[in-house]
Amino acid sequence: MSAYKHVLVGLDLQPESQQVVDRVKSLFSGSDSQLSLIHVQEPLSFAYGGDIPMDLTEVQNQLEEQAKERLATLGLELGIPIERQHVIIGQPSHEMHHFAEENNIDLIVVGSHGRHGLSLILGSTATGVLHGSQCDVLAVRV
Repeated sequence: MSAYKHVLVGLDLQPESQQVVDRVKSLFSGSDSQLSLIHVQEPLSFAYGGDIPMDLTEVQNQLEEQAKERLATLGLELGIPIERQHVIIGQPSHEMHHFAEENNIDLIVVGSHGRHGLSLILGSTATGVLHGSQCDVLAVRV
């Protein structure tokens, strides 16, 4: 029996996400914990700062659909039903905090990529999730 009732697995859908999925499987397989998946995409307008004078809506929609397909594949591997697989547009750590609070999450699992400074240890998204979270955070080294 796991001490965690509802676990949120945050994935960036890079190839290394499989390592996070594998860790979640090893920790929660056969437990009574409810698992949910989340992928947060930053809006293309954030990435380009409005410097591109064109409507990026169609591209954003295509990226969102691709993310849903990839998340569905990983969700199937973890036995997570589609209604607990979420693709959200926004700032990753903020959206994960909001989702966790709204859905009574008691553990967030994220991958850590190691960059520089404190991000060298955890990765920038993992650092953001850790510092604003009201619940436990597990950073899986990828």
